[in-house]
Amino acid sequence: MQRNIKLKKVGQELLEKQKTRRKMRKLNRQLKKARGQAAWYQRPSLLPMLRHLLPVTILLSFCSFNIESSAQVTEHVFNEERTIDSIPVGSLRAEVDAIAFFHDNEYSSNIQKGYSLPGLRLTPHLAYKPHQQVNIEVGATMLFYNGANKYPCYAYHDISTWKGNQYQPGCHTLPWVRLQGSFKHLDVVLGNIYGASNHHLSAPLFNAEQNLSADPEMGVQILTHHKHLQSDTWLNWQSYIFEEDSHQEAFTVGESMRILWGKTDKSWQWYTPLQITIQHRGGEQDTTALGVQTLSNALIGIGVEGRPKLHNINHIDAQVNALVSYQQAGHLWPFDTGFAMHAGAGISLFDHLHFSADYLFAPKQFISLFGNPFFSTISMKEPGVTYHGSHVLRIGADYHYTFARNYTLGAQVELFTEHAKAKGKQPCLNETNFSFGVYFRVSPSFLIKQF
Repeated sequence: MQRNIKLKKVGQELLEKQKTRRKMRKLNRQLKKARGQAAWYQRPSLLPMLRHLLPVTILLSFCSFNIESSAQVTEHVFNEERTIDSIPVGSLRAEVDAIAFFHDNEYSSNIQKGYSLPGLRLTPHLAYKPHQQVNIEVGATMLFYNGANKYPCYAYHDISTWKGNQYQPGCHTLPWVRLQGSFKHLDVVLGNIYGASNHHLSAPLFNAEQNLSADPEMGVQILTHHKHLQSDTWLNWQSYIFEEDSHQEAFTVGESMRILWGKTDKSWQWYTPLQITIQHRGGEQDTTALGVQTLSNALIGIGVEGRPKLHNINHIDAQVNALVSYQQAGHLWPFDTGFAMHAGAGISLFDHLHFSADYLFAPKQFISLFGNPFFSTISMKEPGVTYHGSHVLRIGADYHYTFARNYTLGAQVELFTEHAKAKGKQPCLNETNFSFGVYFRVSPSFLIKQF
């Protein structure tokens, strides 16, 4: 009897072991299957990319993408670090900021001429931080264009106008001086301010190409950084005149503000952009016959940005804006007022790739003071020619690769399509143009002495 009980018990144990083995084999098969699916998903094939790009494609069909200053090339190649907290107190450093570039505008347009910008911008300087809240930089900035051996002495804005016999041999050279004082929620900068793309102006208001052609901005700047407010207020003095001088005084005042809504620690952040640029030309010492001229642009809108929890999508930004142009004094523009609507967004993928587009509609007329001329309803190529009912679509793609901190290579392609009605006997505008560029920024810093 006891023997039968023992045999029954052993049989039950064997049966349980068999069940356990079957369960283990089943779990192993499921695990192998899951691993195989994960390996397939992680392969660099086209299908996984298409799976994640499909929502982006759908979004592109309903709205456009705004490059602003969040594009990879602009952010990683053109922009500067504006805080001085991480710089050691008492350090004297030799710094070199260099951008080598080749930018080509393949334009066959009635709006503007095509041209190329091959060259180098070099800014060597000494930097010293005597106090935790103070940083001083002194040096020179030089602009070289390949094949040019002399440069007009002029305040550069785009392709410079030659000014008689006033020129510099070798390169276009200017002094570089920046004094920065930092407070808890405020930075004050005098001398060479953080200009150009550092203002984070929207694409219709600022052409990023000016990082390669315009003089570094000089004047005064106030940077405000609160939890719900980011503000950049600046004055850029572009042209100084002496008594009986033969040109006009010129300066630009600007404001680039972002008001953040709600909690700022969420993955998605809503905000309101507010941007203003005003340029004044004239001066009490002005002896020209041009008279006082005051031109301005303004933008207000609503935007959202965030980091979605999706594979290989790092950042998304979208905006809808209203823009105005206003000529308060002077006759540089053929009309005094203008209005446009702008929609856009941007998406960053795989840490290095960025796609963007902008759509601008000007029902009557609009002029951008510092933006790409394609966003304006006036021809820079044919004097006196204006357009109305303008539709402009800009599509862009850019890539950047950072070798190490302060060593970044970037490339960018932009496509512009414009449709507009012409006034008078001029033919309507219906054209497509493109541009591309390659950029390499290096900014090494060498410690000379730690006081």
